[in-house]
Amino acid sequence: MSDTIYHKIWTVCMIRKGDQVLLLNRQHDDFKGYIPPGGKVDFPESLVKSAIREVKEETGLEVTNLQYKGLYEYVNPVADKRYMIFNYITTEFTGELLEDFPEGEAVWVNIEDAYKLPMQQSIRRRFPLFFEEGTFEIQVTWNHQEDRAGEVSILRT
Repeated sequence: MSDTIYHKIWTVCMIRKGDQVLLLNRQHDDFKGYIPPGGKVDFPESLVKSAIREVKEETGLEVTNLQYKGLYEYVNPVADKRYMIFNYITTEFTGELLEDFPEGEAVWVNIEDAYKLPMQQSIRRRFPLFFEEGTFEIQVTWNHQEDRAGEVSILRT
């Protein structure tokens, strides 16, 4: 293990309106599928401010009263890397959806129908946890040799 461990931090914010959530139909690069708005935390930005900024940039909506839902992280002990995604949910927002979406078209989807949509495995794994009481922590240990997700640990609190 080296003296330097590399950390990268993102946020995700699920926006709920009744029985629907706002998802982005992301169709570029290696991360295709329906995802909640979110993105990289700019240093020294706070986690909540990052989530609010990312929602605004990707959807045009201004969110408030974010509730922390949990942590999703990838750890690669061989490469000394950790990728952390802090997850939030809110029902409070104002504004109008953008007409041109930088990360994919934003669509309101019935929560039950969302389970049938194409999603990245990391989103699908935590999607139902947004709607449960309490918080979650999901840790995926990266299989460095095979360059894929390895062991998955899910804790609910």
